[in-house]
Amino acid sequence: GVFSVPAWGSEWFWWHWRGQHDAAYERFVRRRFPPGTAYAEFAPRFTAHDFQPRQWARLFQRAGARYVVLTAKHHEGFTNWGSPVSWNWNSVDTGPHRDLVGELGEALRESNLRYGLYHSLMEWFNPLYLADKQNYFKTQSFVLKKTMPELYDLVLKYKPDVIWSDGDWEAPDSYWNSTSFLAWLYNDSPVKDTVVVNDRWGQGCSCHHGGFYNCADKYRPGSLPEHKWEMCSSLDKLSWGYRSNMSLAEVMDERSMIEELVQTVSLGGNYLLNVGPTKEGVIVPIFQERLLALGRWLDTNGEAIYETQPWRVQMENTTDTVWYTSKGPVVFAIFLLWPLDNVLHLSSPLPSPGTQVTLLGFGGTLQWQQHPGKGMLITLPFVLPSLPAQSGWAVKLEGVK
Repeated sequence: GVFSVPAWGSEWFWWHWRGQHDAAYERFVRRRFPPGTAYAEFAPRFTAHDFQPRQWARLFQRAGARYVVLTAKHHEGFTNWGSPVSWNWNSVDTGPHRDLVGELGEALRESNLRYGLYHSLMEWFNPLYLADKQNYFKTQSFVLKKTMPELYDLVLKYKPDVIWSDGDWEAPDSYWNSTSFLAWLYNDSPVKDTVVVNDRWGQGCSCHHGGFYNCADKYRPGSLPEHKWEMCSSLDKLSWGYRSNMSLAEVMDERSMIEELVQTVSLGGNYLLNVGPTKEGVIVPIFQERLLALGRWLDTNGEAIYETQPWRVQMENTTDTVWYTSKGPVVFAIFLLWPLDNVLHLSSPLPSPGTQVTLLGFGGTLQWQQHPGKGMLITLPFVLPSLPAQSGWAVKLEGVK
């Protein structure tokens, strides 16, 4: 988005600067841009000169992703495709002069990745939206002339697999016409049999209505939710958009990503991990490195993650370092810390004489014995103390209850 031009603070740059008149943002603009600069003047500098959608698709594939969600439009209202109702404030008329939504979609589908589109219902400074807001959302001029035409356009043009809605919280779903749009989407649209949506369609919808629940950014449920959900997190701990002043300490490390992924999947969720590209359309090397590390971990341990279901126990009650997933009769125990004595104690699985234990990524079966108290003790392969620098290993348990 255009927020990647100032590339400072967060993707809410315009709002902090012009909506809240935050002193730090005002100072930043004063120091770096000519007097009287308007946010709209950042758009031509959003060039996406180095945007190579096929490279992105390859990176996401190697990261182990199965679906990818692009910001088609954030709260700033700038659309990354040639929206017919966003004249001159879109990536085809200005800035990149490219259809970013279309180009990425094509590349992802060549790589057999599902394509999702993030779309903000509201726009901070759109005069039509501000007028509706002033009328306490009793008028719908913005929805009828801007939001809905864009949503229909996105679906008809790009046939997304996921619609990731946002920017809904100021008004009820009746203002947004959410129910009539979703009825069309699921009954008559070209993606009616395949599309999935989240839960941000109006005040009070979040965590209550929707295809899958996001509930809140970086949401972590304490126990197994009854409804399908997704945890959305960001590699940059402080922002979803690219920041040029980001420091290494502010980037999630490999261990944190794996922990989030494992905890999320054990509780029946999907994991959506955000990277903010630069204004040139580049995913910076540190983000690439993290994504590829996650991909390598999944190359070994993916069997315990993909197409799994939550098990009857999601985590060992004594510790939050062992998490469970299951696939049919098979149970996977994913442990985040390597036990010092190389013996893994699992108290939840009930073994039988025919129980077999294997460590993903390691040949052969492992020795185990019944724990005198409860559960089982598994003897892990001996490894040099320096080796398990990674985080997260998975044992596959066959023949346990």
